[in-house]
Amino acid sequence: MIQYKNLVLIGTSHISPESVKEVKKIIDEIKPTYVAVELDKGRLLGLMGKKEKLKIKDMFKLGIKETLFIMFGSWLEKKLGKMVRTKPGDEMKVAVREAAKIKAKILLIDQEINITVKRLFKYLTFKEKIRFVGDIVKWLLGFGEKMSIDLRKVPESELIEKLILQVKERYPNIYKVLITERNEIMAKRLIKFMEKNPSEKIVAVVGAGHESGMSEIIKGASS
Repeated sequence: MIQYKNLVLIGTSHISPESVKEVKKIIDEIKPTYVAVELDKGRLLGLMGKKEKLKIKDMFKLGIKETLFIMFGSWLEKKLGKMVRTKPGDEMKVAVREAAKIKAKILLIDQEINITVKRLFKYLTFKEKIRFVGDIVKWLLGFGEKMSIDLRKVPESELIEKLILQVKERYPNIYKVLITERNEIMAKRLIKFMEKNPSEKIVAVVGAGHESGMSEIIKGASS
């Protein structure tokens, strides 16, 4: 958790029971006017169970490769979530529900998932695609570097930095689209709300991998 001016930025793990408890506790204690979440409108509706299943025409509109990528990511999160008995995105759902309890306004600060995935496939090189498939196969078969990670908790900052550095080195374009670009987008949207509402408390809930980068951008904007 990082506190700066009227903002409290919470870095979470999307499948961690610990994150769910932390988000609920902080929102209950601070009682912010705004609760920002790492979601877009479509993902918010889907998370809260208010969106229809993906239709064939939507798949062709987004792209088959892009749709499969989203489906694979969703499957992987659910698989890991079952290991710790937590559904992916529960901390975001709790943030929305706690905001409703105190009548705080929800801020959707992330880029639309369709745009993110399309940009990812636009910049992803053939070498990165082959490397990605190879790494997934190794992971499923139990090969490769072993890391001791407690999925029930948010990883320590040192481990997060190590994982992000590995992504940056092995998949520079994945790092660019999924981390760097989204850090910029989400941080700038928060800066805008902070400047417009300097006396109002804002709690932002984002993935732990975004916390440090977004914090640097936000603090740098006022220096």
